[in-house]
Amino acid sequence: MRSLIVGNWKMNGSIASGTNLVSGILEQRAEHDPGCDILVCPPFVFLRPIADLIENSPIKLGGQDCHMDKGGAHTGDISASMLRDVGCQFVIVGHSERRVNHKEKNRAVLLKAKAAHENGLIAIICLGETLEERKESKTLTVIKHQLEGSIPETASFNDTVIAYEPIWAIGTGLTPSNEEIKEVHDFIRDELKNNFKDSTEFRLLYGGSVNPDNAQEIFSINNVNGGLVGGASLKAEEFWKICKSL
Repeated sequence: MRSLIVGNWKMNGSIASGTNLVSGILEQRAEHDPGCDILVCPPFVFLRPIADLIENSPIKLGGQDCHMDKGGAHTGDISASMLRDVGCQFVIVGHSERRVNHKEKNRAVLLKAKAAHENGLIAIICLGETLEERKESKTLTVIKHQLEGSIPETASFNDTVIAYEPIWAIGTGLTPSNEEIKEVHDFIRDELKNNFKDSTEFRLLYGGSVNPDNAQEIFSINNVNGGLVGGASLKAEEFWKICKSL
């Protein structure tokens, strides 16, 4: 499988800074293929100009979330079909900041993933435990519950990517040990084997304070097939170094 690096810009930047960032990535990509798929997920209002900029390039475009419904009275939300219309191929669902800040449960994540699939989008489904759950040795129990509740039964490696992002490592500079990452990624792979015939083809990403200094070590861990990158994706030079780490 071809690994995947995702740049999740979250609620950062401007049209000017976003286009400059992507232009920098495109310049690097024109000179060298790092051997991985590259995806950028800007804020919704930047999607159109970024889509125009990366048209006919290897860089892919994704949304940071979508609503579970096709349309209707959902002020401030965006549907999967709208993301598709603007040029997206991917969408992130179940990110820890959505689960925590917006109180999203597994059921909501499941329905969003289904909406993504119905509209031809690849869903990046995020899983992860809190620091308290980690300290109480509940990590694998939490991950199993999220896997069972968030992934559609009809999912396949063609329309679904799984991202493990321990909540306590998001934006904190903290990262689990290599052994802890391996334990969770191996567990996810084993759980997928119990439910999906193409389980070995699913891409499993790690997210949580990934940076140019730790990326190569993290990506060398078994069953880590790329990364979901936050803060380090906001600078073209740092993001490109991460892409080259695979």
